[in-house]
Amino acid sequence: MSFSSAELERYDRQIRIKGLGKSGQSKLKNARVMVVGAGGLGCPASFYLVAAGIGHVAVVDKETVELSNLNRQILHWSNDLGRPKGVSMVEKLRQLNPEVTVEALQKIVTTHNARQLVKGFTVVVDALDNWRTRFLLNKACVKEKIPFVHAGVYALYGQITTILPGKGPCLQCILPKIPPEEEKFPVLGAVVGTLGLLEALETIKIITGLGEPLVGRMLHFDGETMSFQEIKVERRRSCPVCGSL
Repeated sequence: MSFSSAELERYDRQIRIKGLGKSGQSKLKNARVMVVGAGGLGCPASFYLVAAGIGHVAVVDKETVELSNLNRQILHWSNDLGRPKGVSMVEKLRQLNPEVTVEALQKIVTTHNARQLVKGFTVVVDALDNWRTRFLLNKACVKEKIPFVHAGVYALYGQITTILPGKGPCLQCILPKIPPEEEKFPVLGAVVGTLGLLEALETIKIITGLGEPLVGRMLHFDGETMSFQEIKVERRRSCPVCGSL
């Protein structure tokens, strides 16, 4: 795939990375990534995916911007209050990098549309704040054999893992039961930002083949002690989602 002189200049620093180069940049340009959630995780994840030159980024969210979002959702500003989150976010992302396609899908993920929604995407990024929808996406991605990058946060803590269907555990292997929901849980913006950046990094690694993604590994972040802990996670043959793969 050829690049314009502007693209080569824009992506120069990452093209210089050993193991990425122009071939890796071509893979990014050809990729289609879905980010589900335009909030605390979705904003930083989408920002760095678009900046890296992912050819097509779709942001799925049907909520509107509220004042309580602004401590952590960095692509929504005071003058966006009341606007659809997807529209607000995509507006800034298009200004960041006009070389790529960014679209807002104002949809709610359901049991009826999840599989059709993810079909055709290279990677799906979990930038959600509710477990029920995460499990729907996990199942849809496993059925469509699409890599699924999961992250979650609570207060000063976070976790991230990558699901490659058939090659490691899915989210339901790791969490057999849907965790209880908390409507308004505590979160610090810098913590959710850290996990969103890691989601972008995992996505870029999956697409380019750079490094080793977090398959079969859950990485926990403790913002109090500024420490990371890696926990090995395994597939469950009895898993109703991926056990038959």
